[in-house]
Amino acid sequence: MNPDDLEDDLRPEYDFDFSKTVRGKYYKEYIRSSNVVVLDQDVAAAFHSSEAVNAALRSMLAFAKQTENLIGESNTVAEKRPTSAST
Repeated sequence: MNPDDLEDDLRPEYDFDFSKTVRGKYYKEYIRSSNVVVLDQDVAAAFHSSEAVNAALRSMLAFAKQTENLIGESNTVAEKRPTSAST
């Protein structure tokens, strides 16, 4: 089939000039606004939905905060403190 033989059946309002487009115009904004995390298969198998993943993560964050309050130090401070094996 010869492309010259094809009849243009698009309505004029759908006839878009792609030569005026800008490649990646919204790319940086999309990257900043998206928050996609890819789970390993074994981890993903434990959850039936994204809501379940979020609930589990929120529980872990709450537990970490409670633990921080009990021991009186944050994880970042504990990570910076040298361990007995490194001294």
